[in-house]
Amino acid sequence: MGRLATMPTDTLPKALRDQIEGLGKADIMVGIPSFKNASTIGYVVRAAQAGLVQYFPDLHPVVVNADAGSPDGTQRVVVETEPPEYIESILLVRPRNRLQRISLTYPEVDGVGGKGAALRTIFQIARALEVEALVVVDSDLRSIVPEWIELLAGPILKGGFDYVAPLYSRYKYDGTITNTVTYPLTRALYGLRIRQPIGGDFGVSGDLIRHYLAQDDWTADTSKFGIDIWMTTSAIAGGFAVCQTRLGAKVHDPKDPGADLGPMFSQVVSTILRLTERHAERWLEVHGSHDIPAYGFERMIDPPPLQVDTRRLLDEFAKGRLTVGEEWAAALAPEQLSAVTVLAEAAAAAVEEATRSDTPTRAEDAHFSFPDETWARIIYDCCVAARDQKLPLERLVASLIPLYFGRVASLIIETQALTTDQADLSVERQARAFELAKPYLVDRWRAGADAATGAAARRSRPQAVMSR
Repeated sequence: MGRLATMPTDTLPKALRDQIEGLGKADIMVGIPSFKNASTIGYVVRAAQAGLVQYFPDLHPVVVNADAGSPDGTQRVVVETEPPEYIESILLVRPRNRLQRISLTYPEVDGVGGKGAALRTIFQIARALEVEALVVVDSDLRSIVPEWIELLAGPILKGGFDYVAPLYSRYKYDGTITNTVTYPLTRALYGLRIRQPIGGDFGVSGDLIRHYLAQDDWTADTSKFGIDIWMTTSAIAGGFAVCQTRLGAKVHDPKDPGADLGPMFSQVVSTILRLTERHAERWLEVHGSHDIPAYGFERMIDPPPLQVDTRRLLDEFAKGRLTVGEEWAAALAPEQLSAVTVLAEAAAAAVEEATRSDTPTRAEDAHFSFPDETWARIIYDCCVAARDQKLPLERLVASLIPLYFGRVASLIIETQALTTDQADLSVERQARAFELAKPYLVDRWRAGADAATGAAARRSRPQAVMSR
């Protein structure tokens, strides 16, 4: 009991703390956050157990499911999934240590629940168990295989890395928040080409877990979908060793960016804007970018297609002129504001043409293009606007959503006839545009900092006393 008293588990229920104490110590852990994933989590648990037994038979392993109180029986599925002994018998492997499992309902963080809150509990348990490597996988995966556990933990246990990001093959319309914001911005800011900085499946060393739990910048968005970009950025800014691992196709519950991704976009972008200000000294002097180590074999597997409502994306972008036009005017530089106005008008014309009763056309056939450089400078304007508090952060990010829809629509129109591999070249070209435009961000950032310093100096300067 004495060891746990010094560990960051005080926020966990006593019954769970006692359960952790009963486990003693573990070498490797797989964490699975979940909410209403009864139809898929059984397969994920089986794959995780098999990976631990097959690839790490000499280590002391544990699987932890942190659930949000799912009403569909997700936790029951975890508990009733074939026991580790069954996995051992079908793999013909006799591990030295018994594989143990925990399924729990995680506590909220400051009254906020979500993926990040689940991961914070998983981090706390991992630290209490003093694990060398933690692997986290999504609970809706249909493509996970036992080898994923080795690919995500191996670089930590064998290669000395601290953070292992996933490298997936994803359908060209999947991962639009990654493709348009988190990948190009992270690459341009910090100079590391981490292709999936919010991938959802990753590996973390024990040292990095302790670093995460020591940070003081946890927010409500971090307790939700902001957690992935927070982890990636905190690892980079903390100077930890980062790599990628090839996992093949990611098959999960995909989401239409125009219908399902609004809340996720808000939480992810709010978090990355906060982190951009917090770690400014880390990225201001970075020029260009370079590849990071990548492990695993290339997989020749095509991910399943995803249907996207392009007309809705264009329509939401066009409506933005009326709904958030004032916010655009406050956040964007005049050049970007003028360009956005023209683009929104073009989007409105494309929607009108696609809905005509006499000669209807497909939205994908519209002559609409959102330039790479314009998009990069819009994101950079928002970084500065967030730092300068030109708008409340919530309003700023909400105003960016229609612009994101317009940018995604443009990429869909541009890549509709291309394969997924060919379409990825457009994402790489956009990332390069972010790098080329970075001096624009640096100049604006430093000019704002100089102005703030000058204003502070003037306020603190002693006032002359006028004699009468």
